[in-house]
Amino acid sequence: MLQGTGSDVGKSVLVAGLCRALANRGLVVRPFKPQNMSNNAAVTAGGEIGRAQATQALAARAEAHVDMNPVLLKPQGDRTSQLVVLGQVRGILRAADWRHGREGLMPEVLDSYRRLAAQADIVVVEGAGSAAEVNLRGGDIANMGFARAAGVPVVLVGDIDRGGVIASLVGTHRVIDPADAATIAGFLVNKFRGDPALFAEGLATIAGHTGWHGYGLVPWLTAAGRLPSEDGVVLQKAAARGTGGKAIVACPVTPHIANFDDLEPWRLEPAVELVMVPPGQTIPVEADLIVLPGSKATIADLRFVREQGWDIDILGHRRRGRPVMGLCGGYQMLGRTIADPAGIEGPAETVPGLSLLDVSTVLDGAKTLTRVAGIARGERFTGYEIHLGRTTGGDAARPVATFDDGRHDGATSADGLVAGSYVHGLFGMAAQRRAWLTVAGQGPDQAADVDAALDAIAAELEAHVDIDGLLALSESV
Repeated sequence: MLQGTGSDVGKSVLVAGLCRALANRGLVVRPFKPQNMSNNAAVTAGGEIGRAQATQALAARAEAHVDMNPVLLKPQGDRTSQLVVLGQVRGILRAADWRHGREGLMPEVLDSYRRLAAQADIVVVEGAGSAAEVNLRGGDIANMGFARAAGVPVVLVGDIDRGGVIASLVGTHRVIDPADAATIAGFLVNKFRGDPALFAEGLATIAGHTGWHGYGLVPWLTAAGRLPSEDGVVLQKAAARGTGGKAIVACPVTPHIANFDDLEPWRLEPAVELVMVPPGQTIPVEADLIVLPGSKATIADLRFVREQGWDIDILGHRRRGRPVMGLCGGYQMLGRTIADPAGIEGPAETVPGLSLLDVSTVLDGAKTLTRVAGIARGERFTGYEIHLGRTTGGDAARPVATFDDGRHDGATSADGLVAGSYVHGLFGMAAQRRAWLTVAGQGPDQAADVDAALDAIAAELEAHVDIDGLLALSESV
């Protein structure tokens, strides 16, 4: 099990890379994360799981399954989250309720882990957040609580790029319970740049203070930037205005943005710049395409769009004869109204949309969770739906997509400039990107690019990590 000294130290990427490296050695590998918190989800056998676990399943050359991420928290506000267990929604939680109720999920978490272990030669487990959050240790199912219950040895990951890696690793050893510390067999230092010889003394210092074995000094993995993002931290790093004379695809970043990895395929296009527009900035007037992304709280994010003045930017963009595309929650925002009669997202209410599409949405019924494939704008696509709500209206007579089973999805304005769809992953194929923006289509399909990136990461780990030692550690249990 890889645990971290903090969030965003690279656990997800390292687990994916190890899964691919071990699969390349001919082993049957399964990824596992007991508890995840993310609004980037993937639809797979049995329901939804965190996007990172779907990528890790691809790395392991395995079909993704809900057992790989049995507990998923999807934040809806500062203190509430949707609880998804074994792929299905189980309710809405307040933060205080989660801290006291999560240990009741441990039997289901362990059952999922054991089912995976029965199928595989090895399971590579990813922790969540920091192993040193001793204030959250009681009832933990994500880090040491799981590791000790399942009898899984832990390797602790530290991030040298953010600084203080010696203190973070040694400090974790110092503050956690001695029984938890005994579960940690070794450590990895991640995101190193430069000459490895310069950190040899640092590795020795960590080992000397902790008694843990050093399993490697992992270099900065450039290929990791080509994997689908799960953590919202990437949005903070990516937020910037476009420059350089390329065509611009602009996406406003709302507080509850979900499945923002839908936008990442645009980064594969050499003639296109993806601009994630942060709060406080206007949508660039030179944008060629505006994409309104998915949302975990559509009505709240629609209000935020108006508060930022982005609704004015979008209307001006449309008046200049340039296209607007809405995905999932963004599709709902483009319509005339959004009704939440049962108060699923908050108070029961009906709010006006941006009225760029003649459709209206009612948030009710069961969540739609399904993988889809078909034709959109004359080109093939594969993707998935993951949404609450039904959207109907006159513009739905001009659907965006036709699925292979004959069903239709989405809506298009009469002049063709505004469109909305519930399909996530629509932009993953180069031909689809070209269908939406004529200068695109020069980059690769995202699936092929991700697969190549996983092989590149695995090769780096084979060169810099003691994988034989990790295998021996797993076999010692």
